[in-house]
Amino acid sequence: MDASCTLKPAEVAVVLVEQAVAKHNTRYDKTFFKAASDQCVHFLAGVMLSFGGLFDMIISGGSPGLLASNPGIVKVLGGFVFPVGIAMIALQGLELLTSNLMTFPMAVLKGVIPWWSIPVNWTIVFFGNLSGSLFFVAVLAKSDGLVTSDPYASYIRSFVVAKAITPAWYQIFIRGIGCNWLVCVAFWQAAGARETYSKIIAIWFPIWIFVSCGFDHVVANMFLLPLGIILHSELTTDLYIRKSLIATFLGNIIGALFMGLPAVYFYLGDWDASGLRGVEEARMERKNLNIADS
Repeated sequence: MDASCTLKPAEVAVVLVEQAVAKHNTRYDKTFFKAASDQCVHFLAGVMLSFGGLFDMIISGGSPGLLASNPGIVKVLGGFVFPVGIAMIALQGLELLTSNLMTFPMAVLKGVIPWWSIPVNWTIVFFGNLSGSLFFVAVLAKSDGLVTSDPYASYIRSFVVAKAITPAWYQIFIRGIGCNWLVCVAFWQAAGARETYSKIIAIWFPIWIFVSCGFDHVVANMFLLPLGIILHSELTTDLYIRKSLIATFLGNIIGALFMGLPAVYFYLGDWDASGLRGVEEARMERKNLNIADS
C-alpha cells in the first residue's frame, strides 16, 4: 500500500484525462442529472459556487469603513472566504465548466475522446452552471433580502461597475486567463491529494489568490453580475453578455490550456487509455473506490 498522501504529477495528469473519458461516455441525461441522487450536478455547481460568492459579498460589502481605509485588506478577506464554493464542488464531485475547459482538451489531444465532445460537454455544463447561478441570485440572494439593502446593495452595484463596465474588453479577457490558470492549478492539486483536508488546502490558496487579485471567473460572474443587474446597477444584460461573459469565457479557455497543454507534453507522451475508452462515470467511480480500498 502506497503511504504517500499525494499523487505524482504524471499520475495526476492521467487521473484528469480519465475523468474526461468517463464524462464523455456518460449519457447526456446523466451529464445534466446525477442518476444516483436525481440531482443536477451542473446546476448544483452553480449554486455551490454562488454560496462562496455570497460569502465574499457579505464580508466585503459589510465592511464599508474598512473598505474606505484599507481596500486591499477587504479584497484579501473576501478572497479568503470565496474558496468554500470551489471546495464544495470538488468534494461533492459536481461539474464546473472551468475545470472541464482543461480536462477535455487534454483527453482530445491523447485521442481518447472525439473533438466534438468538447463543444457538447462545455455547452451542457455552461447552461447547467448558469441555471444554478441564476436560481441562487433570484431565490437565495434577492428574495430572502440578505443583500438588498445597504451597505450590501450599494457595494454590489459599485462592484459590478468596476468588474464589467470600467475595464476594457481586452482587460477582462486577460483577467480571465489569469483566473482559470489558477483555478486549474487548484483542481490539479486537489486531484493529486488523497485526504479530504489535503484537497481543501490544495484548492484554497490558488482560489484565494485569483479572487483577491480581481481576476474574472465565468461561472462566478454568472452569480455576481446578474445580482448587480437585479439590484439596478448600471450594467445591463446585453452589456454583461457582450463585454464580460464572452471575454471571460474566452480568457478562461486560454488559462485552462496554459495548464492542460504542458501537462500533456510533459507527462502523457507515452500514455495510452487502454480499456478506459469505454468507461463511463459510474464505473470510473467504482474503480477509484477499489483502488482506494486496496
